[in-house]
Amino acid sequence: MKYRITHSTLYHYSQPVGLCQNEARLQPRNFWRQHCHSSYFTIDPEPVDFQERLDFYGNRVAYFAVQKPHIKLLVTAISEVTIFPRHTALELLSQVSWEQVRNSLQGSPVQSQIQSQTQNGSGSWQHQEIVHEVLEAKQYLLDSPMVSISQELADYAQLSFQPNRALVMVVHDLMARIYKDFTYDPTFTTIATPLSDVLRYRRGVCQDFAHLAIGCLRAYGIAARYISGYVETLPEPGKTRLTGADASHAWFSVYIPGSGWLDFDPTNNAIPLDQHITLAWGRDFSDVTPLKGIAFGGGQHTLAVSVDVLRIE
Repeated sequence: MKYRITHSTLYHYSQPVGLCQNEARLQPRNFWRQHCHSSYFTIDPEPVDFQERLDFYGNRVAYFAVQKPHIKLLVTAISEVTIFPRHTALELLSQVSWEQVRNSLQGSPVQSQIQSQTQNGSGSWQHQEIVHEVLEAKQYLLDSPMVSISQELADYAQLSFQPNRALVMVVHDLMARIYKDFTYDPTFTTIATPLSDVLRYRRGVCQDFAHLAIGCLRAYGIAARYISGYVETLPEPGKTRLTGADASHAWFSVYIPGSGWLDFDPTNNAIPLDQHITLAWGRDFSDVTPLKGIAFGGGQHTLAVSVDVLRIE
């Protein structure tokens, strides 16, 4: 499935900004399930400096600086991406219990490799790959700036973590419970709303639900990471598709030794397939903020974001 994504961000300032420096994570990643054919920016006013790099997690980052005085800043990223069918068989992944995964991540990479070979019959040629995967996954077991393990999170997740239950089934159950127990309410939370408030009031948005699931999984020794991206939204039958009506989205991914990462979308109670486009991943939202920066001057500002995800036949 091929898509063209247009993501526009407009800042309007009450006073002129003399200088701003920004980082954008608005260019889709390349990995086994996704290929970004092209991605470019249009920035108004035109920046005096523009550089691209990969961050610690392998996300694409664009840095730009605008030195011309301005009261509006318009940043548009346009990308074309192909999403490939998923090859991992869930019925095979379902054989691995959450206790086995937890123990693999708590042990050394060599121990994890031996356990993985026992589970899937792989040979020693996979040794280096599995060692690297386990080492990378371990960083997603720890507290991060926006997700701290707590007893509250462990208590909420306990019902899903039944003894000897397959990890895939555990996460499926957790995802479904979040979808059922929590109300999608874009007026309730901000970026700064504590996860404890989301859990207490049972309200939030996709970012909150992803953080909630990640915290629950980490509380039981399961590696989970945050994913930012887009999801294609289709119009209701008989209605015209609205340009710019799509939005940024967030979900999470769980590591299964020997099989890799599997995505889950608690906002929609679904496993992302060919309608989810990945921008970036990290420990939580703070690692993958789509656009952030520093502006000198400007006074008060308003922000408008428009996202258009167009399927290309």
